[in-house]
Amino acid sequence: MLELLKCQHNLFKRYNKLLKIYGLSKVPSRFLRMINKESVQHANLQQGDKKVNIEGAVPSTIGDTVMIDQEAQSHDSAPDGDLQVSTTAQKDASQLPEKRKTIETDKLVDAKKVKLDTKSPKNKKLNLTDEKYDETSYYFENGLRKVYPYFFTFTTFTKGRWVGEKILDVFAREFRAHPAEEYQRSIETGKLTVNYEKVPSDYRLKHNDLLSNVVHRHEVPVSLQSIAIVHMDEDIVVVNKPASIPVHPCGRYRHNTVVFILAKSHNLKNLRTIHRLDRLTSGLLIFGRTSTKARELEQQIRNRQVQKEYICRVEGRFPDGIIECNEPIQVVSYKIGVCRVSPNGKDCKTTFQRISEVGDSSIVLCKPLTGRMHQIRVHLQYLGYPIVNDPLYNHEVFGPLKGRGGDIGGKSDDQLINNLIKIHNAENWLGMEEGGILPIANPIKCEVTNSRENESLTEIEAQHTKLKSMVDSIKDVGHEEPIDPFDPTKTTFDPFCHECKVNYRDPNAKDLIMYLHAWKYKGVDWEYKTELPNWACKELIDYDTL
Repeated sequence: MLELLKCQHNLFKRYNKLLKIYGLSKVPSRFLRMINKESVQHANLQQGDKKVNIEGAVPSTIGDTVMIDQEAQSHDSAPDGDLQVSTTAQKDASQLPEKRKTIETDKLVDAKKVKLDTKSPKNKKLNLTDEKYDETSYYFENGLRKVYPYFFTFTTFTKGRWVGEKILDVFAREFRAHPAEEYQRSIETGKLTVNYEKVPSDYRLKHNDLLSNVVHRHEVPVSLQSIAIVHMDEDIVVVNKPASIPVHPCGRYRHNTVVFILAKSHNLKNLRTIHRLDRLTSGLLIFGRTSTKARELEQQIRNRQVQKEYICRVEGRFPDGIIECNEPIQVVSYKIGVCRVSPNGKDCKTTFQRISEVGDSSIVLCKPLTGRMHQIRVHLQYLGYPIVNDPLYNHEVFGPLKGRGGDIGGKSDDQLINNLIKIHNAENWLGMEEGGILPIANPIKCEVTNSRENESLTEIEAQHTKLKSMVDSIKDVGHEEPIDPFDPTKTTFDPFCHECKVNYRDPNAKDLIMYLHAWKYKGVDWEYKTELPNWACKELIDYDTL
């Protein structure tokens, strides 16, 4: 065995010399898989890089699919394995002669830039197998698209800040989808494991521990409105996203997301996300079908070459003329997805124009010239004309003035966050925004109500047939699944799942929609637009002024 390790170590050293000779900065993952963990770590230590390890370089796989922890995925995720290995090569470059070192360093910097661009969160492809799409299926009830509960394994490696802490303390604090008692029970029954082994609840986490948690997953219902295809070719898919449906898996949503519905209903699989819309925002959404096109469009958006037009409905009579707001916006909390105007924020610019009036509200055309999180919603709040049914920024949690003029009632950021969480637990409205990681922590136990009495949901259901025919008229799109009612034989039950014992109220129409719609996107040599929603009262709009 010792001779084998020496042989593997010598092979790795010779391979590393070839990398330096040819100016390469990336060790192919297939080569790393040929070598065992101990020999790679030993080679890294010999090169003076104690931080590089095989777990960071080669993704852990279960079956044929890389499992991602979607409950705790955050913006500060560790770099991928290839960049970690590049760090070692970069240190080797420092030992080269000055002229050679300059050439090697430039190559490494260029390679790193390319790597960062291709791994941007906006240009992600899920690469899911049919087995993952078939984890569960949909049924339709009370004007809602629902998902049969299913078993799912969340996995993640121990993050640096968790090292040395008890596993139960980490899950109770970081993963708030379930109460601490359930995590305690999962550890005791062996559903929550470390490196696929059962551990006690007072086990202290170590570096590179692989945490796996088998959960009985209950997804949140969304609108059953079809996702209309606006345009499709070999490079891109452009859709009209209904309100209430997140773009991609996050928090308590997985199959009830745009990417999963398109894959399962229209056979449009492994689309690349180029940009995003908030869950409650409807409208134009563009996906890449090829990595080249996805990078091209993402670069146009990043370079502000794409003109965006949104339509919203705000409280009160919006002022005449074109109103410009240049207030900087700061993210108060990434975890719950909340922003506010602050001098410490990033530069921001949005123009607004009233294009119609409906009763005591106004229909406003919005043109965001930058792309900050919740930019339109925050700027309208600051101007004192919040979106009529914005559950977050049109709320007194921001003070008596609801944040008008930046006045949030003298609260600090920490106080604002704590108040938002308290109100979320009491009213159950905050939910899961794009990029946030706050699932519903304290479910409200109440009787299941029939939402069919709600006229808005009934209208959505009535529109389903019309929207379905629009989608079916486009070639090669596939077909929308039938409107299947609930089938008790398809459901699953876990006696240890607390959600199986709770009766949830179906969301009302007001819980499924916000009066903000992405209407038009225009880029370099392309332009797309959607139909306006009914709440925009498009027949009252003076299009000649636009």
